[in-house]
Amino acid sequence: MTTRFLFPRNPGRVAVKICGVTRVDEAHAIVDAGVDALGINFWPNSKRYLPLDQATPWLRELADTVPRVAVTVNAPDTTLRAIRDSGVIDWIQLHGDETPDRVASLRQEGLPVFKALGVRDRTALEAAADYDSPTLLLDAYAPGTYGGGGETMDWTLGADAVRRWPDRQILLAGGLTPENVAAAIRQVRPAAVDVASGVESRPGRKDLARTRDFIAAARAA
Repeated sequence: MTTRFLFPRNPGRVAVKICGVTRVDEAHAIVDAGVDALGINFWPNSKRYLPLDQATPWLRELADTVPRVAVTVNAPDTTLRAIRDSGVIDWIQLHGDETPDRVASLRQEGLPVFKALGVRDRTALEAAADYDSPTLLLDAYAPGTYGGGGETMDWTLGADAVRRWPDRQILLAGGLTPENVAAAIRQVRPAAVDVASGVESRPGRKDLARTRDFIAAARAA
């Protein structure tokens, strides 16, 4: 069984995950800026898609720096195993329509997976209780796009999740920017925040100044 949590428990600050990284130079710069995890999107329909074989060389360079997270959407088990067996990924984010039974099965197999959910309303939040996922990412509801679109999640639902599941590591995503992340942290009090479009100059290209501002704002909060 994999370790339970993406980030160390109770580090004294909110962690930051920058998602949709596609370039080695940007990856190193973001790590140097103090990020806590990097997300690489392996969903072929994403505007930030990067094939595993292209990402492997520079992901290998980042071993033992920060957790490297593969973002997947409804990927078959063979693909998830190939990502794990590549040796360049530490965690696999399941950002599709995976059922609680599927997530439980993958965790029982020992795959380092955690679930991401698009939360539209309180009913959708209730469904999160059924998942065997101690680390849980809550995103804005965006049917068909599976995140990364810049929509803002209802922060009151995120705050409810943090209160309801104190033993879970809640990651907040959806429409976060350097301008609003501090307010989101103060309201929700998540273990971590996750951003893609909010720190980009265009899809798949990070604006490093905005990325540094985002990290600084999260730290200040």
